[in-house]
Amino acid sequence: MYHHIKELMYTVQIGTPDPKFGNMLLEQFGGANGELAAAMQYSIQGLNCDDPERKDLLMDIGTEELSHLEVVGTLARMHLKPMKNNRKFAEVDPLIAIAGGGGVALHNSVGDAWTADYLKITGELDVDLRSDIAAEARAKIVYERLINFTDDAGTIDALQFLMTREITHMKAFTAALESMGKQPFSIGSIPPTPELVRQYFDDSTGIGDRGESNARGPWNQGADIELVEAPAFKELASPIKGTRKSNGLYAGKPEAVAGPKK
Repeated sequence: MYHHIKELMYTVQIGTPDPKFGNMLLEQFGGANGELAAAMQYSIQGLNCDDPERKDLLMDIGTEELSHLEVVGTLARMHLKPMKNNRKFAEVDPLIAIAGGGGVALHNSVGDAWTADYLKITGELDVDLRSDIAAEARAKIVYERLINFTDDAGTIDALQFLMTREITHMKAFTAALESMGKQPFSIGSIPPTPELVRQYFDDSTGIGDRGESNARGPWNQGADIELVEAPAFKELASPIKGTRKSNGLYAGKPEAVAGPKK
Protein backbone atom coordinates (compact mmCIF):
# COMPACT_ATOMS: atom_id res chain seq x y z
CA MET A 1 0.00 0.00 0.00
CA TYR A 2 1.30 3.42 -0.93
CA HIS A 3 0.69 6.72 0.79
CA HIS A 4 1.51 10.11 -0.69
CA ILE A 5 3.08 12.51 1.80
CA LYS A 6 2.75 16.05 0.51
CA GLU A 7 6.39 16.83 1.04
CA LEU A 8 9.26 16.12 -1.29
CA MET A 9 11.98 13.74 -0.19
CA TYR A 10 14.35 16.58 -1.12
CA THR A 11 13.10 20.17 -1.32
CA VAL A 12 13.77 21.61 -4.77
CA GLN A 13 14.63 25.26 -5.34
CA ILE A 14 15.93 26.87 -8.51
CA GLY A 15 17.01 30.29 -9.62
CA THR A 16 16.27 31.22 -13.24
CA PRO A 17 14.29 28.58 -15.17
CA ASP A 18 16.15 26.99 -18.08
CA PRO A 19 13.70 25.23 -20.46
CA LYS A 20 16.50 23.63 -22.47
CA PHE A 21 17.89 22.08 -19.33
CA GLY A 22 14.39 21.09 -18.25
CA ASN A 23 14.19 19.10 -21.44
CA MET A 24 17.43 17.32 -20.52
CA LEU A 25 16.00 16.45 -17.10
CA LEU A 26 13.23 14.46 -18.75
CA GLU A 27 15.84 11.79 -19.43
CA GLN A 28 15.71 10.97 -15.72
CA PHE A 29 11.93 11.22 -15.61
CA GLY A 30 10.84 9.04 -18.51
CA GLY A 31 14.09 7.74 -19.98
CA ALA A 32 15.71 4.31 -20.04
CA ASN A 33 17.84 5.01 -16.98
CA GLY A 34 15.33 7.26 -15.25
CA GLU A 35 13.49 7.08 -11.96
CA LEU A 36 10.24 5.60 -13.24
CA ALA A 37 12.11 2.73 -14.87
CA ALA A 38 14.02 2.09 -11.64
CA ALA A 39 10.85 2.25 -9.51
CA MET A 40 9.01 -0.20 -11.74
CA GLN A 41 11.96 -2.56 -12.16
CA TYR A 42 12.71 -2.94 -8.45
CA SER A 43 9.06 -3.06 -7.39
CA ILE A 44 8.11 -5.75 -9.90
CA GLN A 45 11.23 -7.72 -9.04
CA GLY A 46 10.10 -7.45 -5.43
CA LEU A 47 6.62 -8.73 -6.23
CA ASN A 48 8.22 -11.75 -7.91
CA CYS A 49 10.70 -12.40 -5.10
CA ASP A 50 10.21 -15.44 -2.84
CA ASP A 51 13.00 -14.33 -0.49
CA PRO A 52 11.26 -12.16 2.17
CA GLU A 53 14.40 -10.29 3.26
CA ARG A 54 15.51 -9.31 -0.21
CA LYS A 55 11.94 -8.65 -1.27
CA ASP A 56 11.84 -6.04 1.50
CA LEU A 57 15.00 -4.48 0.05
CA LEU A 58 13.57 -4.33 -3.45
CA MET A 59 10.26 -2.84 -2.32
CA ASP A 60 12.00 -0.26 -0.11
CA ILE A 61 14.26 0.97 -2.88
CA GLY A 62 11.52 0.74 -5.50
CA THR A 63 9.36 2.98 -3.31
CA GLU A 64 12.20 5.44 -2.81
CA GLU A 65 12.64 5.65 -6.57
CA LEU A 66 9.02 6.83 -6.82
CA SER A 67 9.99 9.62 -4.44
CA HIS A 68 12.92 10.43 -6.68
CA LEU A 69 10.55 10.55 -9.64
CA GLU A 70 8.57 13.20 -7.80
CA VAL A 71 11.74 15.21 -7.13
CA VAL A 72 12.92 15.01 -10.76
CA GLY A 73 9.44 15.79 -12.05
CA THR A 74 9.16 18.85 -9.81
CA LEU A 75 12.61 20.06 -10.83
CA ALA A 76 11.90 19.54 -14.54
CA ARG A 77 8.52 21.29 -14.25
CA MET A 78 10.17 24.35 -12.68
CA HIS A 79 12.56 24.61 -15.60
CA LEU A 80 9.96 23.85 -18.29
CA LYS A 81 7.16 26.09 -17.03
CA PRO A 82 8.12 29.19 -19.11
CA MET A 83 7.28 27.18 -22.24
CA LYS A 84 3.60 27.41 -21.38
CA ASN A 85 3.17 31.09 -22.31
CA ASN A 86 6.40 32.19 -23.95
CA ARG A 87 6.76 31.59 -27.70
CA LYS A 88 10.56 31.83 -27.60
CA PHE A 89 10.81 29.14 -24.94
CA ALA A 90 8.06 27.06 -26.55
CA GLU A 91 10.23 26.68 -29.63
CA VAL A 92 12.74 24.73 -27.54
CA ASP A 93 10.35 21.78 -27.61
CA PRO A 94 6.91 22.24 -29.23
CA LEU A 95 5.81 18.82 -27.97
CA ILE A 96 6.21 19.89 -24.36
CA ALA A 97 4.87 23.39 -24.96
CA ILE A 98 1.80 22.56 -27.04
CA ALA A 99 0.83 19.04 -25.99
CA GLY A 100 2.00 19.30 -22.40
CA GLY A 101 1.61 22.97 -21.55
CA GLY A 102 5.16 23.25 -20.28
CA GLY A 103 4.80 20.23 -18.03
CA VAL A 104 6.46 16.87 -17.69
CA ALA A 105 5.28 13.75 -19.48
CA LEU A 106 6.43 10.16 -19.58
CA HIS A 107 8.99 10.48 -22.32
CA ASN A 108 12.71 11.06 -22.50
CA SER A 109 14.68 14.13 -23.55
CA VAL A 110 14.00 13.58 -27.27
CA GLY A 111 10.31 12.78 -26.94
CA ASP A 112 10.41 8.98 -27.04
CA ALA A 113 7.61 7.56 -24.90
CA TRP A 114 8.45 5.60 -21.78
CA THR A 115 8.20 1.86 -22.31
CA ALA A 116 8.27 -1.23 -20.12
CA ASP A 117 10.93 -2.52 -22.50
CA TYR A 118 13.35 -0.53 -20.33
CA LEU A 119 12.83 -2.99 -17.46
CA LYS A 120 15.18 -5.90 -16.78
CA ILE A 121 13.24 -8.56 -14.88
CA THR A 122 14.13 -12.26 -15.04
CA GLY A 123 12.61 -13.73 -11.87
CA GLU A 124 16.08 -15.03 -10.93
CA LEU A 125 17.09 -12.98 -7.89
CA ASP A 126 20.87 -12.90 -8.33
CA VAL A 127 20.51 -12.04 -12.03
CA ASP A 128 18.05 -9.27 -11.22
CA LEU A 129 20.34 -7.84 -8.54
CA ARG A 130 23.19 -7.66 -11.05
CA SER A 131 20.89 -5.75 -13.40
CA ASP A 132 19.97 -3.41 -10.55
CA ILE A 133 23.60 -2.67 -9.73
CA ALA A 134 24.21 -1.79 -13.40
CA ALA A 135 21.05 0.34 -13.50
CA GLU A 136 22.22 2.40 -10.54
CA ALA A 137 25.63 2.88 -12.16
CA ARG A 138 24.03 4.16 -15.38
CA ALA A 139 21.73 6.52 -13.49
CA LYS A 140 24.66 7.88 -11.49
CA ILE A 141 26.49 8.78 -14.69
CA VAL A 142 23.40 10.47 -16.15
CA TYR A 143 23.04 12.64 -13.04
CA GLU A 144 26.74 13.47 -13.17
CA ARG A 145 26.39 14.67 -16.77
CA LEU A 146 23.30 16.71 -15.90
CA ILE A 147 25.22 18.41 -13.09
CA ASN A 148 27.92 19.35 -15.60
CA PHE A 149 25.33 20.99 -17.86
CA THR A 150 23.86 23.50 -15.39
CA ASP A 151 25.14 26.39 -13.31
CA ASP A 152 22.01 26.72 -11.16
CA ALA A 153 22.98 26.10 -7.53
CA GLY A 154 19.60 24.80 -6.38
CA THR A 155 19.39 22.42 -9.32
CA ILE A 156 22.89 21.12 -8.66
CA ASP A 157 22.05 20.51 -5.00
CA ALA A 158 19.01 18.43 -5.92
CA LEU A 159 20.90 16.46 -8.56
CA GLN A 160 23.78 15.86 -6.14
CA PHE A 161 21.30 14.37 -3.67
CA LEU A 162 19.79 12.09 -6.31
CA MET A 163 23.20 11.08 -7.65
CA THR A 164 24.41 10.16 -4.18
CA ARG A 165 21.38 7.96 -3.53
CA GLU A 166 22.27 5.95 -6.64
CA ILE A 167 25.54 4.95 -4.97
CA THR A 168 23.69 4.10 -1.74
CA HIS A 169 21.37 1.80 -3.67
CA MET A 170 24.26 0.24 -5.57
CA LYS A 171 25.93 -0.60 -2.27
CA ALA A 172 22.71 -2.13 -0.93
CA PHE A 173 22.15 -4.27 -4.02
CA THR A 174 25.80 -5.38 -4.00
CA ALA A 175 25.60 -6.37 -0.33
CA ALA A 176 22.35 -8.28 -0.96
CA LEU A 177 23.95 -10.17 -3.86
CA GLU A 178 27.06 -11.03 -1.83
CA SER A 179 24.92 -12.17 1.11
CA MET A 180 23.40 -14.87 -1.09
CA GLY A 181 26.76 -16.69 -0.98
CA LYS A 182 26.82 -17.53 -4.68
CA GLN A 183 30.02 -17.69 -6.69
CA PRO A 184 30.41 -14.66 -8.99
CA PHE A 185 29.84 -16.69 -12.17
CA SER A 186 27.31 -19.13 -10.79
CA ILE A 187 24.20 -18.25 -12.79
CA GLY A 188 21.10 -20.41 -12.60
CA SER A 189 21.28 -24.14 -11.82
CA ILE A 190 22.76 -25.75 -14.97
CA PRO A 191 26.59 -25.70 -14.93
CA PRO A 192 28.52 -24.59 -18.05
CA THR A 193 30.55 -26.99 -20.20
CA PRO A 194 33.84 -27.27 -18.24
CA GLU A 195 36.42 -26.88 -21.03
CA LEU A 196 34.43 -24.46 -23.17
CA VAL A 197 33.89 -22.02 -20.32
CA ARG A 198 37.68 -21.63 -19.99
CA GLN A 199 38.25 -20.67 -23.60
CA TYR A 200 38.80 -17.08 -24.73
CA PHE A 201 38.41 -16.71 -28.50
CA ASP A 202 40.94 -14.33 -30.04
CA ASP A 203 38.59 -12.83 -32.63
CA SER A 204 40.56 -9.78 -33.76
CA THR A 205 43.42 -9.37 -36.24
CA GLY A 206 47.06 -9.02 -35.33
CA ILE A 207 49.94 -6.68 -36.14
CA GLY A 208 51.11 -5.09 -39.37
CA ASP A 209 48.71 -5.13 -42.30
CA ARG A 210 46.25 -7.14 -40.23
CA GLY A 211 45.51 -4.39 -37.73
CA GLU A 212 46.69 -3.39 -34.28
CA SER A 213 48.47 -5.61 -31.81
CA ASN A 214 46.21 -7.92 -29.82
CA ALA A 215 45.76 -6.88 -26.21
CA ARG A 216 46.59 -9.24 -23.37
CA GLY A 217 45.25 -8.97 -19.85
CA PRO A 218 43.62 -10.93 -17.03
CA TRP A 219 40.55 -11.44 -19.21
CA ASN A 220 42.42 -13.57 -21.75
CA GLN A 221 45.38 -15.04 -19.88
CA GLY A 222 45.93 -16.89 -16.64
CA ALA A 223 45.86 -20.35 -15.13
CA ASP A 224 42.14 -20.82 -15.73
CA ILE A 225 42.02 -19.35 -19.25
CA GLU A 226 42.88 -20.93 -22.58
CA LEU A 227 43.54 -18.51 -25.43
CA VAL A 228 42.06 -19.97 -28.64
CA GLU A 229 42.72 -18.55 -32.10
CA ALA A 230 39.42 -17.84 -33.82
CA PRO A 231 38.66 -20.45 -36.50
CA ALA A 232 38.05 -17.70 -39.05
CA PHE A 233 41.67 -16.56 -38.76
CA LYS A 234 43.34 -19.96 -39.05
CA GLU A 235 43.02 -19.80 -42.81
CA LEU A 236 44.60 -16.36 -42.78
CA ALA A 237 47.61 -17.66 -40.89
CA SER A 238 48.33 -20.23 -43.65
CA PRO A 239 47.87 -18.37 -46.97
CA ILE A 240 47.22 -20.28 -50.15
CA LYS A 241 49.42 -19.28 -53.05
CA GLY A 242 47.78 -16.71 -55.23
CA THR A 243 45.04 -15.81 -52.81
CA ARG A 244 46.58 -12.90 -50.97
CA LYS A 245 44.48 -9.76 -50.92
CA SER A 246 45.99 -6.31 -51.23
CA ASN A 247 45.31 -5.60 -47.57
CA GLY A 248 47.31 -8.62 -46.43
CA LEU A 249 44.37 -10.90 -45.77
CA TYR A 250 43.65 -14.08 -47.67
CA ALA A 251 40.56 -15.38 -49.36
CA GLY A 252 39.56 -18.96 -50.02
CA LYS A 253 39.23 -18.59 -53.79
CA PRO A 254 41.99 -17.15 -56.05
CA GLU A 255 39.47 -15.52 -58.39
CA ALA A 256 38.10 -13.53 -55.49
CA VAL A 257 41.23 -11.39 -55.56
CA ALA A 258 42.72 -11.97 -59.00
CA GLY A 259 39.77 -10.54 -60.92
CA PRO A 260 37.76 -12.21 -63.71
CA LYS A 261 39.44 -14.82 -65.86
CA LYS A 262 40.30 -13.84 -69.41
